[in-house]
Amino acid sequence: MKTALVDVKTAVAAVRDPELPFVTIGDLGILRGVEADGDRITVTITPTYSGCPAMDAIRTDVARAAAAAGHPDVRIRTVLSPAWSTDWITAEGRRKLADAGVSPPGPARPLASTARPVMLAISVRCPRCGSPETTEISRFGPTACTALWRCRACAEPFEHMKAI
Repeated sequence: MKTALVDVKTAVAAVRDPELPFVTIGDLGILRGVEADGDRITVTITPTYSGCPAMDAIRTDVARAAAAAGHPDVRIRTVLSPAWSTDWITAEGRRKLADAGVSPPGPARPLASTARPVMLAISVRCPRCGSPETTEISRFGPTACTALWRCRACAEPFEHMKAI
């Protein structure tokens, strides 16, 4: 069963985010856990924010992925506490965001073990040319998680994922 559980976790972690399809729920840290109780699988997920409209699609895709991995009896549990944080995005997820032209967020909050000051984002680096010479165009982007920015160096607009 342990091998099967690893297979299900791998399949579920590969579910793509419906709003940012170049990253997976594993990359974003939305997937919190996969547990087995006999033949039943419980997948625990945390939305990026409590009203996230993508959660219905994510739940459907998670159930399909678990079934495709041989486990059609799946329970999807949504937990809101602790709240999701952009700090949960993996290094691979940050790389994929940047490769897709979305500036990844900086640190959202200090970790309990390493207290540090909260950083203010006066500018963010352009994911295309790397320049810090950027300006925010709109605090609101195509998704609730992003803002629109423009690079002054290469003149390209880009999305920046907000730190939460």
